[in-house]
Amino acid sequence: MKKVSIFGATGSVGTSTLDLIGRDTDGYQVVALTAHHDVAALAAAARKHDARLAVIGNVALHDQLREALAGSGIETAAGPEALVDAARIDVDWTMAAIMGCAGLEPTLAALERGRTVALANKESLVSAGSLMMDAARSSGATLLPVDSEHNAIFQCLAGGRLAEVRKITLTASGGPFRTMPLEAMRTVTPAQAVKHPNWSMGAKISVDSATMMNKGLELIEAAHLFPIGLNRIEILVHPQSVIHSMVEYRDCSTLAQLGSPDMRIPIAHALAWPERIATPCTPLDLATIGRLDFEAPDDSRFPALRLARQAAEAGGIYPAVLNAANEVAVAAFLGGRTGFLEIATIVEETLSGYSAQTPRRIEDILEADRSARMAAGRILERVQV
Repeated sequence: MKKVSIFGATGSVGTSTLDLIGRDTDGYQVVALTAHHDVAALAAAARKHDARLAVIGNVALHDQLREALAGSGIETAAGPEALVDAARIDVDWTMAAIMGCAGLEPTLAALERGRTVALANKESLVSAGSLMMDAARSSGATLLPVDSEHNAIFQCLAGGRLAEVRKITLTASGGPFRTMPLEAMRTVTPAQAVKHPNWSMGAKISVDSATMMNKGLELIEAAHLFPIGLNRIEILVHPQSVIHSMVEYRDCSTLAQLGSPDMRIPIAHALAWPERIATPCTPLDLATIGRLDFEAPDDSRFPALRLARQAAEAGGIYPAVLNAANEVAVAAFLGGRTGFLEIATIVEETLSGYSAQTPRRIEDILEADRSARMAAGRILERVQV
């Protein structure tokens, strides 16, 4: 029986992971579950899966969690330090799916334990990629990518070596505004932006997909996970979201991983690795799909791609600043305080205020994140709707 902990258990990745675990209760034992503020969902999941520990990130909600789990025998804890402590518990497999920089320290702690970490928290590699990869190498931890694109690359590399790779291609759906005229994008509403044409995701990542910042962040992730050089990692728009990524080898053969747009597929791959388990997902029916289309991304309409590549090339704290400014801008857009096209404007102006610095510790990343959020907030005051 594999002992597992799930950080971000009430989000879309966390609930999908629990769905798979619930279908094989003899194969998996849930040790710890965490959430930031959804006490009811966390308590319900902890009871259903007989977790040993439930941790709520928001300290103010600890009493509510204790009350919700009274009589269950499930231990409770709260706050950032409790999340890190939970990440140090001895388990076989950890799902790192806390959204944003709140997931940095727990993910690092899990990697330092030298266990298997399934990574769905892209901010960990975007903001602190070098530190995370160094920690994994030092401890001997196994890092398994869960994002559909990176998991696809990981699968395409089975039996191959990075030294044999000529090019990696990350595919992107193009989001809901792929064909919308630029001028029309000025009046896009949050309700429109969160309606992804293929994937079911949370509001923030759906907006990132609409701006294509999500693909820019994935570019930075891929550069850390598969270090073949940024110039050999490309992005290709593929509206059907059937091919999730491709790897071209030096003999000019290209391997592609295909699957239905269901996050339970890459999660299941990471959960059972190096084996495979059955999922309730819909198998591909290529005859019904009929066609697969591809096109180059339009960097002029989606400047987030350019900004992400520039931040990746600059390195240091720039990716952390990019991520933090984007989180502030997206939250403002979802709250009706700025426009859709202003998201990239806020990010670009925030980046322009920083110089190259090399982070040595996780505290350096957290300070860059804090500083960038404040800077983006000041810029936001000038570009509010």
